[in-house]
Amino acid sequence: MFRFLVASVGREAADDCFQETFLAALKAWPKLRAGSNERAWVMTIAHRKAMDHHRARARRPVPVEEVPEVAVHDAPLADDETWARVRALPPKMKAAVLLRYAGDLTHAEVAVALSCSEEAARRSAHEGLKRLRAQMSPT
Repeated sequence: MFRFLVASVGREAADDCFQETFLAALKAWPKLRAGSNERAWVMTIAHRKAMDHHRARARRPVPVEEVPEVAVHDAPLADDETWARVRALPPKMKAAVLLRYAGDLTHAEVAVALSCSEEAARRSAHEGLKRLRAQMSPT
């Protein structure tokens, strides 16, 4: 298993992953079914600890010599009239539009937040946008 961890995460991180693997195995040992393949079980834990290591490493910042000066350009804020129209939408449409576009959630995430189906969330957002476009179109 240690060779697997060295190959997966490198020599320096293998020690930590090895320890984490056995701590997790000791904690889960009472739940192991009789007749299970212990070697495969521990290797599965080691594989998951290696994946955890890679995920954690991907979240760490990378040091650089110089931080480039980058201008930050925020998107222009919508006018108060637009937000007033959004607030005037029926509750379900308003929630769907705000979660989908202001909150940048997927339709599936909006559905979970609103306790409805994904199709219903998609439809509420669509109908809300349709209503807003109709109110804002120059006719």
